Amino acid sequence: MSKYSCELHGSFKPFCQFLKDELIKSSFSASIEDEHYYDIHDVHVGILILERYSYSGSNRLSLSITITEYQNQMQVTAITSGGSQALFFKINTLGEDAFLDKFKDAIHQYKKISQE
Repeated sequence: MSKYSCELHGSFKPFCQFLKDELIKSSFSASIEDEHYYDIHDVHVGILILERYSYSGSNRLSLSITITEYQNQMQVTAITSGGSQALFFKINTLGEDAFLDKFKDAIHQYKKISQE
């Protein structure tokens, strides 16, 4: 399991759409398995679950993303899962790390675009 968390500035809905678009085009086997959005007063929350095939692990793995936004301040956390081949402990998590790297690339691209 790999995890990455960051804080960003921006608008909730456009960021969620940007992130989905970037992650889907980053891998031909990536797909959105489910997504859920809700508001608690002025706080926007989004949960995205993506999957993709890992050649290194010969299996599918998931990327779970939580986005929380209040007054254009966003907290974003992504956690990978499912990339291990072992029965009782984790080995060969290269696929998880690679999927998380695609997420980090999308975050860096968003920061670059939002600063322009």
